[in-house]
Amino acid sequence: MSSKTFRRTFIVGCGCTAFIKPRGLRTTEDMGLEAATKALLDSGLTYDAIETAFVGFCYGDSTSGQRALYNLGMTGIPITNVNNNCSTGSTALYQANNFVKSGLGDCALALGFERMAPGSLGTHFPDRPSPITLFNNRTIELEHSMSAGENFGPGAPRMFANAGQEYMDKYGGNINHLAQIASKNHAHSVNNPYSQFRSGWSVEQVLNAPKITNQLTKFMCSPTSDGAACCIVASEEFVHSHGLENQSIEIVAQGLETDEPVAFESNSAMEVVGYGMSKRCADKVFKQAGFESEGGRDQVGVVELHDCFSANELITYPALGLCPENEAHKMVERGDNTYGGKYVVNPSGGLEAKGHPLGATGLGMHFYITMQLREWAGPMQAPGLFDIPDKRGKFGLVHNIGIGGAVVVSLLRRPEFYNSSGEDGRARLGYNHGHECRPITRADLDKVKSKKSSNYVLQQAKL
Repeated sequence: MSSKTFRRTFIVGCGCTAFIKPRGLRTTEDMGLEAATKALLDSGLTYDAIETAFVGFCYGDSTSGQRALYNLGMTGIPITNVNNNCSTGSTALYQANNFVKSGLGDCALALGFERMAPGSLGTHFPDRPSPITLFNNRTIELEHSMSAGENFGPGAPRMFANAGQEYMDKYGGNINHLAQIASKNHAHSVNNPYSQFRSGWSVEQVLNAPKITNQLTKFMCSPTSDGAACCIVASEEFVHSHGLENQSIEIVAQGLETDEPVAFESNSAMEVVGYGMSKRCADKVFKQAGFESEGGRDQVGVVELHDCFSANELITYPALGLCPENEAHKMVERGDNTYGGKYVVNPSGGLEAKGHPLGATGLGMHFYITMQLREWAGPMQAPGLFDIPDKRGKFGLVHNIGIGGAVVVSLLRRPEFYNSSGEDGRARLGYNHGHECRPITRADLDKVKSKKSSNYVLQQAKL
């Protein structure tokens, strides 16, 4: 299909749960119900308006998506379960976006949730090789060529630590830059009521935390988490027919990329963790938006990127084109990754502070950027997004990656018809969920559930 035939698409509603330490306190279906109910309330829709749903999770049995959404109704719509490692949530959104963009329907829902085990990530299928084995093996083979030599630690942090070491060997920078990134994210999270950590650790505290690898301390690593997030995508016609011009944020461009042979053939630990994959995806997304491959970055104001470890945030700055390849550490030194700098990166606190429930992470990122572009983010709000002549303001950028591998990059912006007057999602929820976290009630659920609901199912729901 020619890109000229694609329709414009918009996030019209979104919702999020608090991301919490894994303790088995909540089921995925109950967390999913909370996030989806908030998204429906935000949009002013009932579940009957949803034509299809894509539900992301990594740790759960088949049809967990149906189990969660059946709480809202049993309408017979297609529900597709999605698993794409850490990029699962954004992959679900990518599918929902394509459904609307291609003209298959006018309204789709993307939901993501995760209930994780404490501690480092591990396989749930010990009777077969992990699909990540080749990536783990390759990064270990490359350690002998690095100045720090042989590394240690669990597989995921070791891979990303090696990527950070390669960057530092090539271009400069050191562990202090990684600590500055982590401390910046933890400082941002103090203002985020959805965040798992709100301690605001200093650079010194980050550096003095227990070592996980040669390069990373515990506070430079994202924690395992439980949580859920949801976004509803609609066509422009749907936006206007439902009077949602006052809160709709356009998905201007979006891409999903997987690995190329360079991941294994280039002798690069950065490529093993998807540096080139992220760069290719970002370049294509900006080209979709009408910019040349290196253009448009100056029009970005706020970013949520995949800082599973602070080393990945460092190498992702140049991968996304936010700075030259050799200046990521200088970008940190200039403060161009926080309030008062060129970009505000991870105003939510990022994965390192707010948590990383795999299936929910990418949708949570889109939730936060949507709230930024609506100017509903309260103390997390990035300043100056609309201090430019263009009434659409600056772009919001989302980057969500998973080893194994897949990356999703999204470019979001206010549409030209955006009009903030009138009742919006804050009135429908009764508070500003952009920077306040509350549970849902049965009354909330009754407002958004389908006419085709099962009382038998609803009796099991825990709000």
